[in-house]
Amino acid sequence: MRSSPFACLGVLLSGWLLWSSLACAAETGAATKPALPAHASTAAEPASASSAGTPAPPASAPGRVRVLNLSQLGVYGPMKLRGLDPTGVMSVDIRNDEVVTAARLTLNYSYSPALIYQLSHLKVYLNGELVATLPMSKDEADQRVTREIDLDPRLFTDFNRISVQMIAHYTLDHCEDPYHSSLWTDISQDSSLTLTTSDVALANNLALLPNPFFDRHDKRPVVVPFVLPVHADAQVMRAAGVVASWLGSLAAWRGERFPVLNAPPADQHAIAFALPNAQPEGVHLPEIKGPTVLVMANPASPPESGRKLLVVAGRDAKELQLAANALALGQAGMSGDSAIVHEVDLGAERKPYDAPNWVPTDRVVPFKELVTDPQQLEVTGFNPPTIRIDMMVPPDLFAWAHYTVPMDVRYRYTAPSSYNDSVLNVGINDQLLRSDRLKPLNKTGDETHLNVPLLSSTDVPSNEKVPLPGLRVAGNNQLQFQFHIDSQKTGLCVSAATDSARASIDPESTIDFSDFVHYAAMPNLTFFARSGFPFSRMADLADTALVIPDQPDAHEAEAALTLLGRLGGWSGLPALRVAVVPVSAVDSVGDRDLLVIGTGTGNDLLAKWGKSLPMLIQRSQTDLTLRDQHSEGWGWGDRLGGDQAQSVPVGRAVLSSNGPIAAFIGFESPLRGGRSVVALSGTSSAQLDSLLDVLEDNGKVPYVRGDLTVVRDKLVTGLRLGDTYYVGHLPWYAWIWVRISRYPVLMALAGILAGLFVALTVFWALSRLASRRIEG
Repeated sequence: MRSSPFACLGVLLSGWLLWSSLACAAETGAATKPALPAHASTAAEPASASSAGTPAPPASAPGRVRVLNLSQLGVYGPMKLRGLDPTGVMSVDIRNDEVVTAARLTLNYSYSPALIYQLSHLKVYLNGELVATLPMSKDEADQRVTREIDLDPRLFTDFNRISVQMIAHYTLDHCEDPYHSSLWTDISQDSSLTLTTSDVALANNLALLPNPFFDRHDKRPVVVPFVLPVHADAQVMRAAGVVASWLGSLAAWRGERFPVLNAPPADQHAIAFALPNAQPEGVHLPEIKGPTVLVMANPASPPESGRKLLVVAGRDAKELQLAANALALGQAGMSGDSAIVHEVDLGAERKPYDAPNWVPTDRVVPFKELVTDPQQLEVTGFNPPTIRIDMMVPPDLFAWAHYTVPMDVRYRYTAPSSYNDSVLNVGINDQLLRSDRLKPLNKTGDETHLNVPLLSSTDVPSNEKVPLPGLRVAGNNQLQFQFHIDSQKTGLCVSAATDSARASIDPESTIDFSDFVHYAAMPNLTFFARSGFPFSRMADLADTALVIPDQPDAHEAEAALTLLGRLGGWSGLPALRVAVVPVSAVDSVGDRDLLVIGTGTGNDLLAKWGKSLPMLIQRSQTDLTLRDQHSEGWGWGDRLGGDQAQSVPVGRAVLSSNGPIAAFIGFESPLRGGRSVVALSGTSSAQLDSLLDVLEDNGKVPYVRGDLTVVRDKLVTGLRLGDTYYVGHLPWYAWIWVRISRYPVLMALAGILAGLFVALTVFWALSRLASRRIEG
C-alpha cells in the first residue's frame, strides 16, 4: 500500500509539534527551578563550583584514580596569593598511554576577613580556560573553606597548567593599595587533584620507545617488572642490568624499582629476556634469528588493556648482551615491532668523573649547562618563586688549599626607582650564603650596556662573585636564588602597581670546582646512598663488578637490577661496562670495586672474608663490631677524619635474635687494597627490599652513613666501626700538609722549623751579599 504525500506531511508536522512541546516544558522547568548557592547541592546534583556543562564526578567514571597533592603538582609549600602576586600555578602531566576521563580539583583555603566580598572571588583556569569562579563570603572568612571543582577532561593535554587567581578588594576608594596586607588568600598544602584516567592502547612500534615503559610525563617512580627465565645466570643478569640502568638513567630523580618475575604480569608493562632454551613462562616467540628487540602485546593482559611486553632475545648470551646494548644506545634508530641488531660499538672508554649528571670538575661551568631550559633562570612578579639549579658533584672533592667554591653570578632585574628593601638572597641546600641589596637604575651608564631581549629596558645587570663554602657542598646540591622586589610606592595614590617586575640569572654565570682534588676517607656509605660513589666514579661502571649469589632468587635479582638502575640514575648513563659475576667467580674481578648482594651464597662470601667486617649477618646469629660512637662526629670535617676512630678500642659481640635485620656494609676490598666493597646483607633475601626502600626515601637517606647502616623495621642507624682507608690522589706537598694538620703539636713544630729555615736562608743570602760588598 502506497501512502500519499499529504499523509507523510501530516506525520512530520505532528512530530515537530510534539518535539516543540517537550522542549518548551523542559525550558519552563529549568526556569522555575530555584537557584542554589555556589557551595550547596541537591541529592541529584553533586556540589560543583564549575560552570554549566560540568562532567560527571570522578567517582562515577571508570578507570584508574590517582590523587595528587600540592607538592606533587609542583608547588613548594602552601600557595600564598597576595595583592601584588595574586596568581598561583600548578602543573600536571598525563602519560601518552592514558587519557583523562574525569578530574576534580579540591581546594582547601583561607582568605582575609577584611575584604569587600561582593567584589572579591577566586578564578580557576585550566590551560588558560576559565573553569570556575569561587565567591568569597563574610560567613566563611574566619574558617577554612573547601571547594570541589569538576574539570572538563577534554581540556587536558600532555602538559597542563592549573592556575588560581585572586581578585580581592578591601575598599571602594580609587586609590586602593595593591600592597595592602589585607589582600591575601592561602591555599593549603593538602589541596589535591583527583584524576581518573583510562588506558590507551599504543601501537606495537619500537619507535615509541622508551614509551610506554618510561614516560617523561609521569613523575612517579618507574616500576617495570623484568621477566627472566627460571634460574637466570650471571650473563642474563648482566644483559638485564644494562637495560635496568638505561631505564634508571631516564628515571633520574623519580626513582625506580624492577621486580623480577618468571612470567609476564597480568596488568603491567614488562620487559622479558629470552634465549632459545630459556624463555620465560607464557612467552612464545618465533624463531630467534639473531640479537633481537621486539615489542608485543602482553600475553597475560587483555588485548584492550594496551599492556606491552618488550622482549630482548638472542641465540646465545653474547647476542642477548648485544641486543641489550643496542636497546640502551640505539633505540632511537628502531621502528616497527621488531629489530635485529647487527653491530654495536660502545665507543671510547670514558674518563673518571665525566658522568653526564655530574658537574664537570676540570673547568669552569656556566649555569646554562646545569638547566634544561634557559627559562628556568627567569621569574616574574614582586615576590617570584625561587630560581632553583640542581647540581651533583663528586662527593670526594677535597679542598686542601681552597675552602670556597668560586661562583660568578650575573643577574638582571627590574630596577627600583630608589633604594628600598629589594634584595637577592643566594643559598645552597636551604642554607643562606649571602643577601645582596638590589640597586636602583643607574642612568649614567648601565642602560647602554643592556642586551636583554626578553626583559624590559629598565633591567639592571649586576655581577657578583659569590664565595660558596666548600664544606656546605654535598653530592646532591641545589643553588637557590630568591628575588624580592619591594614596593616603589611612596604615598597614597602616588603610583599604581604594574605587573612588570622581572628578574633572571644570566645563563653565562659560572661555578668552578677545578681547584679541588679528589681525595676522601673510606668507607663512607653516605657517598654511596647519595651519589653511588665510588661505583659512579666511572659513568659506565667500567671499574665496578656486581657480585650476585650463584643462584639468585627473585628478591636478590630485584636488588641487583634496582641497584644498577639507581646507579644509572645517579650517573645519567647505562652501565655498559659493568661486570656481573656469581660469588664463585669473585676472584676474577678482584681489580674492581665490588657491589655485593650478601644473601644466600653471598653471605658465605662475607663470612669467608673474616672478622674484619663491621657486621656479619647470618640466619642464626649476628656478629657485630663494637666501638664508641661518641668519640667522633658526623660533620663535614669528618670526611677525612678516619684516624680518630683508629684510637678507639674495638670489641666484638655475637648476638642471636628472631627478628628481621638488614644492613649496608662498607669496607676495603680484601682482594685489592684501595678498592671498595659495599654489601647489602640481611637475615633473608626478603630483607633486601627494606634496603632498597631506604635508598628511595629521601627522609631516610641522611641516616645512611659511616661503614655500617643497620635497618630494623623503620629504624635506620648509621655507625662507624671498621678501619679507614683513602681513595684518590693528593700532591705530595698537600699530603704532608694534610697529615701534619691533624696534629697541632707537629703543626706548630713545622711552623717553627719553616720560620727558622726562612730566617736562616735570608741570613745566609744577606751575609753573602755583605761579604761581596766588603771584598769589592
